[in-house]
Amino acid sequence: MNNPKKGKCPVMHGANTETHNNVMDWWPKALNLDILHQQDTKTNPLGNEFNYAEAFKKLDLEALKNDLKTLMTDSQEWWPADWGHYGGLMIRMAWHAAGTYRVTDGRGGSNTGNQRFAPLNSWPDNVNLDKARRLLWPVKKKYGNKISWADLIILAGNMAYESMGLKTFGFAGGREDIWHPEKDVYWGSEKEWLAETHNRYENDTDRESLENPLAAVQMGLIYVNPEGVDGKPDPLRTAKDVRMTFKRMAMNDEETVALTAGGHTVGKCHGNGDASILGEKPEAAEIFEQGLGWINPKGKGNAEDTVSSGLEGAWTTHPTTWDNGYFHLLFNYDWELKKSPAGAWQWEPVNIKEEDKPMDAHIPNKRNNPIMTDADMAMIKDPVYREISERFYKDPAYFSEVFARAWFKLTHRDLGPKTRYLGADVPKEDLIWQDTIPAVDYTLSDAEVEGLKDKLLNCGLTRTELINSAWDSARTFRGSDFRGGANGARIRLSPQKDWIGNEPERLQKVLNKITEIQASLSKKVSIADLLILGGSAAVEKAAQEAGVNIKVPFYSGRGDATDEMTDAKSFAELEPIHDGYRNWLKKDYVVNPEELLLDRTQLMGLTAPEMTVLVGGMRVLGTNHGGTKHGVFTDRVGVLSNDFFVNLTDMNYKWKPVSDNLYHIVDRKTGATRWTATRVDLVFGSNSVLRAYAEVYAQDDNKEKFVKDFVRAWLKVMNADRFDLKS
Repeated sequence: MNNPKKGKCPVMHGANTETHNNVMDWWPKALNLDILHQQDTKTNPLGNEFNYAEAFKKLDLEALKNDLKTLMTDSQEWWPADWGHYGGLMIRMAWHAAGTYRVTDGRGGSNTGNQRFAPLNSWPDNVNLDKARRLLWPVKKKYGNKISWADLIILAGNMAYESMGLKTFGFAGGREDIWHPEKDVYWGSEKEWLAETHNRYENDTDRESLENPLAAVQMGLIYVNPEGVDGKPDPLRTAKDVRMTFKRMAMNDEETVALTAGGHTVGKCHGNGDASILGEKPEAAEIFEQGLGWINPKGKGNAEDTVSSGLEGAWTTHPTTWDNGYFHLLFNYDWELKKSPAGAWQWEPVNIKEEDKPMDAHIPNKRNNPIMTDADMAMIKDPVYREISERFYKDPAYFSEVFARAWFKLTHRDLGPKTRYLGADVPKEDLIWQDTIPAVDYTLSDAEVEGLKDKLLNCGLTRTELINSAWDSARTFRGSDFRGGANGARIRLSPQKDWIGNEPERLQKVLNKITEIQASLSKKVSIADLLILGGSAAVEKAAQEAGVNIKVPFYSGRGDATDEMTDAKSFAELEPIHDGYRNWLKKDYVVNPEELLLDRTQLMGLTAPEMTVLVGGMRVLGTNHGGTKHGVFTDRVGVLSNDFFVNLTDMNYKWKPVSDNLYHIVDRKTGATRWTATRVDLVFGSNSVLRAYAEVYAQDDNKEKFVKDFVRAWLKVMNADRFDLKS
């Protein structure tokens, strides 16, 4: 290989300017604390003062929608529209932005505009979506900061459908853009694109054993391989993959069929050429390509010579019209396997009528066979999917309604509760997956708050019981999809009340007592508010006993959700299987406990210093699950002291391994065991970055700082889902 730098003059180059020179590559097992500090304010060109919600309110949404509809048929010479209509391309862009969402950890999805950055901008399944975003650029340029890329991508998909005849269910803004690639999302362990699927399965004959939290079956795909499992057509086997991946997307069988059919009612696949000769992906393309990738050097390079998936053809007779043509073709013809010009497996009809063939997207007066993917064939080969498909075929209006709702769910699932929705097109109907919480009709004065604190602290519950119940109620929050949290008090409902991590017996004791207090009040304060207030009052008291007189602010306004508002099956995905903050593991996992702590911390939106101070504080408060003493490095349990850090960093002690996740802290002189600890405790002394934070909090002059920082971090967790306080 030629060295492009050979013969050039050397120059001082002291900075690591390429990713392969990461200084931490020498220590690959070091905790990646960077995931806690990504999307730092320094990266945001709009600055700290910019408020997207306020900017969106100034948006002329109707004008924007009209401009998008105009764009659909404004074919550009540099990338001509299929049949003169960009609808199929824009829908695929929106679909693939939203379709990365997985319900297990809430990551992925359209909420951040992450499709603009690696790895998603260069995924094999996203071939030529770079062109879709460039076609959108004039619109984004015109409306500027009033519409984020994340919102614009989804709205473009909506307008594409509307321009082709579908009545969509609605649209909500509120997605704020990120400004560099996401570093926290685990997309799989593969080191090559589209590696065989066995890499992702505990047992690849059991298609339900797909590695959590993944939803796609191969690295670089959104869902399933359109040619079949590992590129081998078998609709019944593909059906298993479809069912699993859509389940990981929080979709049921009916929604799955609707989305598959509705996504393929319009547009086409592109494979009229040799995929092997395409240029580099956008992230690897030459500088003069200006961020465009997959350049085709043959023929026109676009239009009829476009190569994307490798399959070639439209699914329906009229690919720019919303109709029931997908089911018409699927049910009225026999289908046989063929190879596309690019060599990809696809299904084509036998003896199709000429009038049922779609017109060529670019060549006048030419008709082509329609095609189906292996996933499409699954819609009639799998008995459950077939029954649903038949129902949709017989009732086109019902199909349109189910699809519109499923499309709305697909594109809004990770946006969070309706309180985060922006714009005039937000549907009035409350949907079960939106985790609705009823509004409260009361406010509390400072005097009333203080009175409630006294009642809670003197009701017979211990401070630890109050703190643990507040923490368990709040810790489910995920900043990935804005689900969970304390608001709604769903911790008193199934399935949360029975989660092992919530210590059901202790939790029920606390809930019973708080319910008694609620019943005694002249003003019916919500259980959700009382839970958080009880924990905060206990923290406040513990701080005072440490010699720091501090008030823990409280903001009322949480409501109490009902069983009818709660999709219990969906909430099961939020069950904690570990909590490093309470030093608990449900089982012994392959992943180290400190890595699990990091994952949870990132989802909660906490920084590394906040994680550090919270763990140290929670230990001395005695909040461990089950009352264990691991990491409780203090003789003053229940006092919000900095003792955890003082003793962790004290060289009078050494650390003796007992088992995989148990250590004794031993006095160096006497050999006596002073304390016990887990990996989650010791990582704050072993990891160089975390130790630096621990040393700050161990200092004699930072005892008060420790308490104040703990309270700030505690409040951040308690109020993480209070979107009303952030608007």
